[in-house]
Amino acid sequence: MAARGRCPECGSESLVEDAHYAQQQLVCAACGCVVSEGLLTTTYTDEEHLREVAYSQSTGQKEQQSRCLQRGIRRVQDLCKALQLPAVFEETAVSYFQRALQLPAFHLVSLEKKELLGGCCVLVTCRQHRWPLTMGSVCSLLYAKQELFASVYLSLQQELGLSVPALSMAELVTTHLDSFQLFQPTANIPAAFLEDKEKLLARTMGLVELASEAWLVTGRHPVPIVTAAAFLAWQSLRPSPRLSCPLARFCRLAGLDLPPPAHLRLKELLEILLGMASQLSWLRAFRLDKKTVVKHLGELLQHRLFLLKRAFSQQQQEDMAPSSDSPCQRSPSSAVPQQQGRPSAGKQQQQQHGGTLRPLLPPCLIHPRKRPRAPSAPAVPITGNEPISDSEIEQYLRSPEEMQAFRKAKGWP
Repeated sequence: MAARGRCPECGSESLVEDAHYAQQQLVCAACGCVVSEGLLTTTYTDEEHLREVAYSQSTGQKEQQSRCLQRGIRRVQDLCKALQLPAVFEETAVSYFQRALQLPAFHLVSLEKKELLGGCCVLVTCRQHRWPLTMGSVCSLLYAKQELFASVYLSLQQELGLSVPALSMAELVTTHLDSFQLFQPTANIPAAFLEDKEKLLARTMGLVELASEAWLVTGRHPVPIVTAAAFLAWQSLRPSPRLSCPLARFCRLAGLDLPPPAHLRLKELLEILLGMASQLSWLRAFRLDKKTVVKHLGELLQHRLFLLKRAFSQQQQEDMAPSSDSPCQRSPSSAVPQQQGRPSAGKQQQQQHGGTLRPLLPPCLIHPRKRPRAPSAPAVPITGNEPISDSEIEQYLRSPEEMQAFRKAKGWP
């Protein structure tokens, strides 16, 4: 705001009022000379009375918060632009950020958590609008640790009382496959490894649904399952040049970090597929293994409900059936011994396909955690001089009627 008067240094009349850390100053816009200075005041209305107060109670503290708010809003807007989110998402995320900074719970947090607060507001907004966005994607853009980001994310939900729906598997598969680098031709990717995005997405979704029906998803991190399913789907679309490609190389070509449990999820998926393939009569002659079963993935997914139910029901019947060596199964009139060393048809299929099927149960029931047993008390030797409690003594005391009945039973006089 321009003020009247002249600068004593250069004689210019362009004098402006500037609030520097809540201290009102009259500055020359031409040469920068400070013509007059004010005092720290609580509010702008008290500046006329020149009341000296502490800086934490002055208007400078309010301006400091406003600058923090402005930086946070710009950070939220930049993040929304980087993710190419609609304008409605940006407005909602900014409003959440403004509400969060007004709460006392976020006033005294560290600067790192305040910087992550904007990303949490964007993630909450995307989840509420069913926009496929994972926490890992936001953390990679903000160069943040997922543990710290998750703590701020939970605090934001609790303080604002927000209802955030969980990300479904279908949305997670779509988001995860969007980051693959196998859809555009590059110098590092062979032509035989390129794949159509829609075909890979459809087959991966089928495998993830199969894993969910077989209890492979329950209680586990979804990213390793989606990675293993995408790898098998990618191999099945063009088996000849891709069967020799391992999972680690597939992740490098796709530009992904290989999650450690992905090998275990891949092994479990292949066991399920081999069990399902054993139920198709035209596939039994091929002697499929964990590499060649991928060639028939399309047929298995087409009939997955029937094959999955039949494979596991047959396995349960064989597990519940008593052994042929038990005496209750042998007829006394059977004098001809059975052929030894010849397994049943179901066991032959299991041996061809690499072991038995896992039970159709959640992982926590198949491999329960062993709880540590409490240490047992050491055995105390019995000497006969142990004290007898009052309740135990009462068991030995008898009434006169009981003593008479006892003598009568014994035949005593």
